[in-house]
Amino acid sequence: MHCHPRIHQQFLLIGPKEFVPPSVFTLPQTAQLEALYTIIRDKDTNRGDFLFYSDRIIRLLVEEGLNHLPVVKKTVVTPTGSTYDGVGFEGKICGVSILRAGEAMEAGLREVCRSVRIGKILIQRDEETALPKLFYSKFPQDIASRYVLLLDPMLATGGSAIKAVEVLMEHGVPEERIIFINLISCPEGLKSFCGRFPQLKVITGWIDQGLNEKAYIIPGLGDFGERRCCTASNPPMAM
Repeated sequence: MHCHPRIHQQFLLIGPKEFVPPSVFTLPQTAQLEALYTIIRDKDTNRGDFLFYSDRIIRLLVEEGLNHLPVVKKTVVTPTGSTYDGVGFEGKICGVSILRAGEAMEAGLREVCRSVRIGKILIQRDEETALPKLFYSKFPQDIASRYVLLLDPMLATGGSAIKAVEVLMEHGVPEERIIFINLISCPEGLKSFCGRFPQLKVITGWIDQGLNEKAYIIPGLGDFGERRCCTASNPPMAM
């Protein structure tokens, strides 16, 4: 028998009379979460603090993503000899990171899912067509039978994420078995991505204002991958 997990969903305005698609779920917009985002958005935050606080957000996102996996009823016996009627996860999962920035989210997944299988996919812009192009992919052989947590920190235009899902579906993964997890998204990317894949779920930490003329998310946080890898040495932040 299937059980449906309790989930948190917000219907937020992203423009005049425009709502977040029903397949999009945000983290609870608490003061603590806003404080974490304020730190990682700050251009003066040093690399150590950026790593620490972005990792905290990533773990929250992964935990929320797991809330959307189906469960089945399960009865166990406790050390007191009593029985407990609970639930257990149904089916196997794997993570797939969109390189390069998505790799930063793998550790957060491993922290809460012991021995989880992780695949990788590299998508870059084709210089001739200016369209997203697959350059590399490596997945577990049985990925078609797993629930997939697709990892990428930023959803801007949605081009790379759309291509990644197309590749997963070509490998036999049903659309409804994919959960896309990201730190920051924007209305343009959400409408494009969710319009293309309405059965797929999106877990995002924050929905920003939109894209500027260079297709950068604003206010955003800059280039996530570069900020994770930079060597600038500002003093650590006290809390």
